[in-house]
Amino acid sequence: MMLIRYLSQIGRYFIMLKEVFNSPVKWPVMKQIILKEIDDLIIDSLGIVCFISFFVGGVVAIQTALNLTNSLIPKYLIGFATRQSIVLEFAPTFISIIMAGKMGSFITSSIGSMRVTEQIEALEVMGVNALNYLVFPKMIAVLLYPFVIGIAMFLGIFGGYLAGVYGNFTSSTDFIIGIQKEFIPFHIVYAFIKTLMFAFLLATIPSFHGFYMKGGALEVGKASTVSFVWTSVVIILMNYILTQLLLS
Repeated sequence: MMLIRYLSQIGRYFIMLKEVFNSPVKWPVMKQIILKEIDDLIIDSLGIVCFISFFVGGVVAIQTALNLTNSLIPKYLIGFATRQSIVLEFAPTFISIIMAGKMGSFITSSIGSMRVTEQIEALEVMGVNALNYLVFPKMIAVLLYPFVIGIAMFLGIFGGYLAGVYGNFTSSTDFIIGIQKEFIPFHIVYAFIKTLMFAFLLATIPSFHGFYMKGGALEVGKASTVSFVWTSVVIILMNYILTQLLLS
C-alpha cells in the first residue's frame, strides 16, 4: 500500500507540472509576481549562502592542510582540494540541501497557508489557474539560482585562501597554483547543470507539498518538514545520477 501511495504521489506531481503551464496568467500580472519571487527566493537567500560558503571553504582548506602531514606532499594540494570540493560538490549540492530547508520551507508554508485560508479556492472560483499563478513564477525565479551558486563557489575558494594563507598552512603562491592545477572547464559546466536541475526541484517539490496539503495550521508545519525531507532525498539521488551520467 505504501508503494502505491508513493507512486500515486509521483504521478500527481507530474500532473501538477503539466497543469502549471495551462491557462497562463496575463504577463503584466505575472511579471510583478516573478519579481517578488526573485526577491523572496533569491535575494533573501544570499546572506546565508555567503556566510556558509565562506566559512566552509575555510574549514575545507584547514582540514586538508591538517591531513597533509607528509612533508613530501606539495602544499599546492590544499588549493587543489579546496577548489575540487567547493566546485564539484559543496556549492551545487550542499548549498541546495540547505536551500531545501530555507527556500523550500518558505514555499511550502506560503502556499500551504493559502490552502488553509481558502485563498487557492478563491483563485479557482475567479477562473485563475492557481498552479500557474503560484508555481510558475517560482520556476522562473529560480533560473537565477546558478548566480547564487556562482557566488558560493567564489566565496568558498576565497574563504579557503584566507584560512590557508593567514593560518600559515600554505603560501599564497602555492594556493593559487593549486587552484589552477589541472583545471577542467567542464567541471564548471557540470556544476551548473546540476544547479539548474536542483533549482527546478527546489521550486516544484515544495510547491507540490504546499498546494496539495490538507488540514489546518499544524499540517502546514508538517508539510514543510515533509517537503524538506523529500526535496533533500531527490536532490541527493539526482546528484548521484547526474554525476554518473556526466563525469563517469
